[in-house]
Amino acid sequence: MPRIVSVWLEHWPVTRLKRAAGARAPDSRDGESSDALPLVVASGEATGLRLVAVDVRARALGLCPGEPLARARARLSTPLAVHPFDPEADAAALERLCLWAKRYGPGVAAFGAAEGRDGLFLDIAGSSHLFGGEAGLVADLARRLAANGLPARIAVAGSPGCAFALARHGAGGLVAPGGEAEALSGLPTIALRIEAAMAADLGRLGLRRIGDLAEAPRAPLARRFGETLIRRLDQALGHRPEPLVALDEALVFSAARGFLDPIGHQAAIVATTKRLLAEIAPRLEAAGLGARGLRLTLHRIDGVVRTLALGLSEPTRCPVQVGRLLDLRLDRLGPALDAGFGFETVRLDIVRTAPIAHRQVTLAGDDGTGAGASGLADALRQRLGRGLLRLTPHQSHVPERAETAEPWRVNDVVARRPVRGRPRPLVLLTRGETAEDMLAPDGPPQLFRWRRRLHRITHADGPERIAGEWWSGPAPTRDYYVVEDEAGRRLWVYRQDPPPAESPPPERAARVAPVIGWFVHGMFA
Repeated sequence: MPRIVSVWLEHWPVTRLKRAAGARAPDSRDGESSDALPLVVASGEATGLRLVAVDVRARALGLCPGEPLARARARLSTPLAVHPFDPEADAAALERLCLWAKRYGPGVAAFGAAEGRDGLFLDIAGSSHLFGGEAGLVADLARRLAANGLPARIAVAGSPGCAFALARHGAGGLVAPGGEAEALSGLPTIALRIEAAMAADLGRLGLRRIGDLAEAPRAPLARRFGETLIRRLDQALGHRPEPLVALDEALVFSAARGFLDPIGHQAAIVATTKRLLAEIAPRLEAAGLGARGLRLTLHRIDGVVRTLALGLSEPTRCPVQVGRLLDLRLDRLGPALDAGFGFETVRLDIVRTAPIAHRQVTLAGDDGTGAGASGLADALRQRLGRGLLRLTPHQSHVPERAETAEPWRVNDVVARRPVRGRPRPLVLLTRGETAEDMLAPDGPPQLFRWRRRLHRITHADGPERIAGEWWSGPAPTRDYYVVEDEAGRRLWVYRQDPPPAESPPPERAARVAPVIGWFVHGMFA
């Protein structure tokens, strides 16, 4: 049987602002410190600014959400500190709080639009005994929220609807299993998460309390107010299931470990993460999957949560590889991790997976530690903390256009150069550099000077003719040769002939580089 905790964070936008910005109002023009002013949050509407949330001092002056800001200022002589409503920042802060609340159980869901987006649900069925029962869990939750400056009202019931109604419109508390109807009977109908207009219409019919609504005939109510009213009533009473859309509900690969003696050293965090992944790896292997994205959540003993995200270029189940990447990330963070007095809980979640193919291993085994380009890219990303560039094939046979540099994203697969009939140099210059004093009598070059060095050619292979892209206009034709000099240097050189179309007029030809001659375009290993 589900047991749901509802946490209502009264005037959440105000609380979030005070925690994030110290209640500094950016548009206060009254010449006073905004810390000493009543704080309100206003949202712009077609009829003007309207209050969304107010703090304790503003409530003491008689202000309430929904009142026009102009009317509030007109009837008060006290200046106000006004902040703009920022629903995106409020939602992001609420999501971080939901991640913190996972210490009480994996099933955590933020309030949606029907609940006002100012609280969260917790499914504590099967986890309350870890905190001494439901009363102990609620007491611990309330204590931690109060210590962090988060005023909240908490209720526990057998359904999300009942728990929400008691937390938002009642006095909170614990409802015994099966006692939802009695607990809800005295609450107003608006507590069922219905629209205010529907609640007003019910009031005009004399149905002001949920108890009155529960005793009324259902058929007339359904015909007049629709199925929504009946569904909300049944959900609150526990007669109809209401599954929570839990945060990261799709996570099926996760593990956590708690410590009586908190840890804080980097080596201990890395070792714990490796053990957690080793615990998850058999389940990943059974599903034929590997981890592409991981999230490490560190719960500090004072309630602060640190979250580290790791992205991998290729799926893996290797604890050694993940431990090495985490070690690089922690090296880069240094004191910024701020372990305080230590972390009491470490949780590892696999947030993104991908199929991992079976591969042949040697007799000595394959440690799968992420060797190759993917492992190098992951290590550089953790160490440097910056985005990487990678070369990706481009549909062009012109050498300098055949590859482009793009940001290396975590979801990308390592790009490999396409197989061509002719070899390509390891180092390709941005554009060809002129080869001087060229000696090439009707064939491959025999002698030339490049970068102040004389190259005597002992072997040459070619030519490979590459014409320009006809759709881009007249372009010269190139004959490429792979040459090797006396010192063993292998270069990629080409002779460029004029384009087949008309040459540019003399006055323009004097201002452009010549298109005829020999050039060095790359170097082989």
